[in-house]
Amino acid sequence: QVHLVESGGDSVQAGGSLMLSCVASGYRYTDTDYCLGWYRQAPGQEGEGAATVDIDGRTRYADAVKGRFTISRDSAKNSLYLQMNSLKPEDTAMYYCVAVTKGGGYCYLLTDLLYDLNYWGQGTQVTVSS
Repeated sequence: QVHLVESGGDSVQAGGSLMLSCVASGYRYTDTDYCLGWYRQAPGQEGEGAATVDIDGRTRYADAVKGRFTISRDSAKNSLYLQMNSLKPEDTAMYYCVAVTKGGGYCYLLTDLLYDLNYWGQGTQVTVSS
């Protein structure tokens, strides 16, 4: 059973930084070809894929976070990260770690994060105050 656990969410002021982490159990990143990503959902708003990273390290970002967020993966630690800088109030959301089970380790669109058979973590809350 694949299990993803996020951490690192917090309340910060605008302009601040946070690092989100996601640790996987039940499988090894090095043994399974999964694209990994972060999806965010704010109350009353449509969710969006924030970023993805392929098995070869290629990354993809939503326009809203490009230049401010950096996604990375460490296969040795079975971990996924999201470094968030220059945070804005509109970044406030629940952030979910996602393992994309289609595509052989490659995400072609941020919406690949919504594939029905993906694995999801329970989420970590990020709140940015102005």
